[in-house]
Amino acid sequence: METAATATALTYRDATDANVDGLVALVESAYRGDDSRAGWTTEADILEGQRTDPEGVRAVIKSPDSRLLTVERDGRIVACCQLEHRGENAYFGMFAVSPLLQGAGLGKLVIAEAERRARETWGVREMQMTVISVREDLIAWYERRGYRRTGRMTPFPYGEERFGIPQRDDLQFELLVKELG
Repeated sequence: METAATATALTYRDATDANVDGLVALVESAYRGDDSRAGWTTEADILEGQRTDPEGVRAVIKSPDSRLLTVERDGRIVACCQLEHRGENAYFGMFAVSPLLQGAGLGKLVIAEAERRARETWGVREMQMTVISVREDLIAWYERRGYRRTGRMTPFPYGEERFGIPQRDDLQFELLVKELG
């Protein structure tokens, strides 16, 4: 397994249309199916089906208020995240790290860079995200990064297979926030 120290050769850039297929593959590999079980962020036990699709990724790339930050090492996409400007806040989503690189500190570097860029680019004071509330291990990871649970829930889009096929009936999203200072 690689360590965060090997992340010194990372390149951060905005995604382009040419990256859509690679980004879809990355996100899917981090969250769904058997490949996702190589990492700890898998949702394979709570959701089947797709996590995203080319249209969804392309929409983020094209949106004037969003950017899809792509992280490469040695010319290969190893992580990504969505940043969306929402007035005084920014939204953080579509976060994925290659399952084979999870647990080595890469995610910490990416989220720190995303926060820095949101603060410097848009002058926002707070980063927001939503996480499936039953993902206690993932929420704990974000809490260690300074995010706090708000208790504000929104329903999971049951019946919209574009977002996955739920394997349980208690899924909902919780809003997490972090002051960026």
